Amino acid sequence: MISPFSISGLPKIIFGEGRLSDVPELLQSLGKRVLIVTGGRSFRASLHWQGLIDALKGRGLSWEDMVVEQEPSPGLVDQAVRVYRHAGIEVVLGIGGGSVLDAAKAIAGLLPHGNSVMDYLEGVGPELPYQGPSLPFIAVPTTAGTGSEATKNAVLSMHGPDGFKKSFRHDLLVARYAVVDPALLASCPPDLIAANGMDALTQLLESYVSTRANPFVDALALSGLGYVREGLLDWYEGGEKAAEGRAGMAYAALLSGITLAQVGLGSVHGLAAPLGAFFPVPHGVACGATVAEATEINIRALEERDPGSAALEKYARIGRLFQGKNHVDNVAARAFLVRILKEWTARMNVPSLGAYGIREADLDLIVANCRGSSMKTNPIVLTDGEVRGILLRCL
Repeated sequence: MISPFSISGLPKIIFGEGRLSDVPELLQSLGKRVLIVTGGRSFRASLHWQGLIDALKGRGLSWEDMVVEQEPSPGLVDQAVRVYRHAGIEVVLGIGGGSVLDAAKAIAGLLPHGNSVMDYLEGVGPELPYQGPSLPFIAVPTTAGTGSEATKNAVLSMHGPDGFKKSFRHDLLVARYAVVDPALLASCPPDLIAANGMDALTQLLESYVSTRANPFVDALALSGLGYVREGLLDWYEGGEKAAEGRAGMAYAALLSGITLAQVGLGSVHGLAAPLGAFFPVPHGVACGATVAEATEINIRALEERDPGSAALEKYARIGRLFQGKNHVDNVAARAFLVRILKEWTARMNVPSLGAYGIREADLDLIVANCRGSSMKTNPIVLTDGEVRGILLRCL
């Protein structure tokens, strides 16, 4: 029997090389006054930027534009809302990595109202119910990692001793269109490919074994993981299959955003929140540095305390997928999965947590702040000692 499940709203997805050219027409269908949110460097330095601007002019659209150069804070979002609140903005276009898309998503949600995003952040402030409306939002990713183009949450960070990484989350924040053009990923450097690729892999893996998993999401997660297996290293290492790998990872990252939005994540993302809040650890690096150890400890805990868990069979299925062999027994397949995750982390030179100044004395703080929404859908409840063990092995 298939247990009941529900699927929340998704953007209209437009995928393929050259599909950036669709964006001006999509914008025109939604309004004449646009706020464009981009990253600070690569896209604006490319021919794509000038082509987009020329196309907007040709359609009689006017725009304002702003830059997001790092993970967005509530202050950045609130400042943008103050600046553009009375600028007549009718539609928001975000073109960039996950940080850009999260910022644009939050700004689109708040421009019609003018109040602070702190009113709505989960686990921070009054947590008022968001009732909309949001301005129409078009998301165009230029990296393959977070899948933010397909999610309903904008992740915002405050760094430092009192820091946090929390979500402004609502169905009304989902992009109207997600335009995924693999050509826009061509300028990604290897370190960004590695970090974002491991983030997408982790999101697919964690959603597949989530306690809220369902057959619909399982199918998407397995499809995405197949493309990660075939494409991530090819793209990272360059060569004749790099473009094919890049397109595959753009697709896998999109699917990872869909799956996480439906069923949640797990212990890696539970840890990524305090790691990014208290220390200068980029989100993708936090995932890449911890996914192998977290997967190994999850499997061990399940084998010891819940040997009948469906997640154990799922971990084995992923192991067989990555090994390319269908007749490997479950124990060996799970061991292969852990081994390949460790090998990829090393092969792509994903930094350790220690590279960001994290020491053993800091681990209790991270453990104490890791039990947010992501940890709640991990396939087994880990003890504080087990969580600390993950971190200790990643220093």
